[in-house]
Amino acid sequence: METAQGNELPTILVGLLKGVVYREQAPALWRDLLNLQGAARDHLRLLGLDVIIDDAEGYAFLRQSDADTAGTDEVVPRLIPRRPLSYPASLLLVLLRKRLAQHDAQGGETRLVLSREQMVDMMRTFLASGTNEAKLEDQIERHVARVEELGFLRKMKDDDDLYEVRRILRAFVNADWLADLEAAYRDHAQRFE
Repeated sequence: METAQGNELPTILVGLLKGVVYREQAPALWRDLLNLQGAARDHLRLLGLDVIIDDAEGYAFLRQSDADTAGTDEVVPRLIPRRPLSYPASLLLVLLRKRLAQHDAQGGETRLVLSREQMVDMMRTFLASGTNEAKLEDQIERHVARVEELGFLRKMKDDDDLYEVRRILRAFVNADWLADLEAAYRDHAQRFE
C-alpha cells in the first residue's frame, strides 16, 4: 500500500487502535497524526470509530461511533468494548475529576499528582469503613489499580506511591457521563425503596 503518506498512516492507525496516543510519549506519531488526521478519520470511520483529538491537552483516542450519528440504518458491531465499572471505581473517577477541576482552577502546575494515601483519604469518606481499616485501605488500593489500568492514572517513575491524574479523564468524566451515572444510581436506589 504505497501512498503519498508513506508508512505514517498505517503507523497512526495502529497507534490509535492500540490505545491513547499522547503527544509527550510519542512526539513523531503525534505530529503525523495532526498532519494526516483527515485520512485517519476516513479510514477509521469505516470501522465505526471516531478519532477524538485534544490538541490543547495533547492526547488522542478512538470512540465508538453512535449508531444514530453514523447516517446509516446498518449497525456496525462494537469494536471498542464497554467496561462496566464498580461503584467504588466510578466514585474514584468522579473524585479525581473534581480534584482535577479544582487543580485547574488554581492554575500553576499543569500536572496533578496525588499520593495513594490522598486517594484513600478521598474515598474513605464515601465508603463504609466497618471495623477493619486495613481491609478498607486494601479495597481502595484495588480500585486505584483498576483506574490506573484504565489509563486515568499513571504511576510516577521515581515514586511508586505517587500518581499523575491523566488529563484524558476530562474527556470521559464529563457532564453527560455524570448525568448517566446519577440516573443509574437513582434507578438503583428506587428499586430498593
